[in-house]
Amino acid sequence: MSYPPYGPRELGRTGVTVPPLGLGCAPLGNLYRAVPEARAREVVRTALATGARYFDTAPHYGVGLSEERLGRALRGHDRATYTLSTKVGRRLRPLAQGERAAGEGFVDTPARARVRDLSRDGIRATLDASLARLGVDAVDIVYLHDVEDQLREVYETGFPALAELRAQGVVRAVGFGMNHSGVLARLVADLDVDVVLCAGRWTLLERTALDDLLPVCARRGTSVVVGGVYNSGLLAGPAPGAPYNYAPAPAPVLDRARQLAAVCAEVDVPLKAAALRFPFGHPAVAAAVAGAAAPDEMAENARLFTHPIPDALWHTLVARGLLDADLPLPLND
Repeated sequence: MSYPPYGPRELGRTGVTVPPLGLGCAPLGNLYRAVPEARAREVVRTALATGARYFDTAPHYGVGLSEERLGRALRGHDRATYTLSTKVGRRLRPLAQGERAAGEGFVDTPARARVRDLSRDGIRATLDASLARLGVDAVDIVYLHDVEDQLREVYETGFPALAELRAQGVVRAVGFGMNHSGVLARLVADLDVDVVLCAGRWTLLERTALDDLLPVCARRGTSVVVGGVYNSGLLAGPAPGAPYNYAPAPAPVLDRARQLAAVCAEVDVPLKAAALRFPFGHPAVAAAVAGAAAPDEMAENARLFTHPIPDALWHTLVARGLLDADLPLPLND
């Protein structure tokens, strides 16, 4: 099977297309560990070379470091050859004298602080600052980022500001990015949302999005980008102490992940390959983004995404009770 196993897909009715596999750029902002500048650049170059030409970043990722590094790595590449998304909702400002930055999982970051800001002017200022860090005139997609606790501001100012930017042609597609699929479902039902980035809720281990978000997206014509396909690491290597949703995996979840891996091994399919491909069983899913802190990780993701997966694997997982019988499966045509 050659890359990609699925062709590029349009997001909603925007004209924006994404390849099925993209690069999540949080690791470029030194998520959990420092990534040297040269290595970050090679991660992006590997993504370009493998066809994973959708890059998702955010001011939150390393308080702007991810955007800066991504911009430097993409410099000189034809802007029409890749798709770019960033996020708003956290405006960055310089640290005050004596102020210490809140890491929020990121290390060795610039001297900046995050400020929640869903005002019209704040969103425009946040996007303008992102464009400057990225070194581009425009991004294709803008997501409101982790706004599950700010819904009043979302409805009053946040989303209207994004919709205005879309109407002006400043951005082509707008939506939301978070791990709360129920909140995303409400927002998609209420608002004119082109695309959502849902992390961790539609995976081999979690079906939450199928029960709330995905049916609404299918009905409304809203596309879904899936993040967190490895559930923060457990599906990348189900060993004791492996992370699941940013904490050590509970024993029952770890056991299930191990059983999934064992069944995959019976047909010579790596668990990570199955995790990358599983979300595409639902027609609303346009792409998956996976992070990489080194070029070989990006190359591995691209290689595993194209790994042949027999339909028998999915049917066996259902028969053994490791996947629910009502799940849409990514069967071969």
